[in-house]
Amino acid sequence: MQSSHISLSRRQFGFGLGSIAFAGLAARGIAQAPAAGANEVYGYGPLVRDPNNLIDLPKGFDYRVISRLGNIMDDGYLVPNSADGMGAIDLGKGKIALIRNHELGIKEQDFGPFIGNVPKNLPAYDRMADDKSMPLPGGTTTLIYDIKTGQRASEYLSLVGTIRNCSGGITPWGSWLSCEENVTRAGNGVGKDHGYIFEVPAAQKGLVTPVPLKDMGRFNHEAACVDPRTGIVYLTEDRGDSLLYRFIPNEKGQLAKGGRLEALAFVQNDITDTRNWTEIQVSKGRQYQTKWISLSNPESPEDDLRKQGAAKGAALFARGEGIFWGKGELFFACTNGGAAKYGQIFRYIPSADEGSQGEAKAPGLIDLFMESANPAFYNYGDNIAVMPTGHLLVCEDQYTDISDNHLRGVNAQGQTYMIARSRVQTEFAGGCFSPDGSTMFVNMMEPTMTLAITGPWGRVKSA
Repeated sequence: MQSSHISLSRRQFGFGLGSIAFAGLAARGIAQAPAAGANEVYGYGPLVRDPNNLIDLPKGFDYRVISRLGNIMDDGYLVPNSADGMGAIDLGKGKIALIRNHELGIKEQDFGPFIGNVPKNLPAYDRMADDKSMPLPGGTTTLIYDIKTGQRASEYLSLVGTIRNCSGGITPWGSWLSCEENVTRAGNGVGKDHGYIFEVPAAQKGLVTPVPLKDMGRFNHEAACVDPRTGIVYLTEDRGDSLLYRFIPNEKGQLAKGGRLEALAFVQNDITDTRNWTEIQVSKGRQYQTKWISLSNPESPEDDLRKQGAAKGAALFARGEGIFWGKGELFFACTNGGAAKYGQIFRYIPSADEGSQGEAKAPGLIDLFMESANPAFYNYGDNIAVMPTGHLLVCEDQYTDISDNHLRGVNAQGQTYMIARSRVQTEFAGGCFSPDGSTMFVNMMEPTMTLAITGPWGRVKSA
């Protein structure tokens, strides 16, 4: 995910932002929407205009803002700006940990969690080279939500000292993998190399001791998902010539103990570019056999893992972004893939022998699940999740001067429908669901707001 920040600092906002409807549940009037066609289906029905001009939803759905930029958290720090990828992790007894990335750059301390002096013993991964008292502002916050009461129970800083934590993914063992979408080297205004993944346990109260998972590669990370059967982690990369990676851990569930990094390739050797920009190499309706290319030197001091992989035959993808594990398969979005460059979604079905020697005889399969030809139906999909219905939830992230970002549903046939529309000039990010499927959580990136949306999620019409 790539973003440009609003020009006013949070201090200039004065933490009020009252005109953007932080007041909770809203009533609505009918909103404008493109007419349904071959690529769009009914879903939850037409959107209803939000009189508070924050987010339009279908009839029967309501939102509540449960966190916003500048809130004072339980640890005394402030909710940072640029809320991006987010995961919902069940803590039991009706409590959910929402671990939320903040995609803040090196010089964006004014949008970060600190005002005044920062404790010297704060466990930050890295600090400013010219002010070693100041941690880098990127990282994560954790919000504990009580699904029974519909209220925030607590909120605190959980990772700090990183750069542009974009998206990530939840693990089957109850943690969040926070991914840096930045490859700044030590000496360039910072004290350490960046471009790593950091693990944040949901049960951790307060700041984790940050440990870069270096065997998982140093590159422009976007998102991650884990196959609960094998413990293999699949990784996307936000570059125009990105690869799809997998990390096979030496020990399942123990990522810090190392492993090996590989990149996806097609068994059909003439398919090396899935972007379909100048030549259609992959088509919807076909499954393609895959193989995996070994990569050396995952710390990649020159940020050239994707070039190394491509030279060995790995397939190129157009800005791999959100990735999410479903039932025995994963889905990932490519923001500007496709002949029209409005975005693609791919599906990967792992081999029964994924990551082992038997894989070559029964390889994993990949297919082009959806490719948009019309921005009215799908435009620059970014974060992605599997909904309780089995459909996909996609957060749009357009880069036009005036954006019209939506939450989109994508059904089993690759057809889309509208779930929500932003009335604020920002993007949706981090869409995810409570374990019981009753509540969707999503971020409005700038200024940061986290919303809990309830409604008849199980009543979607497939066609």
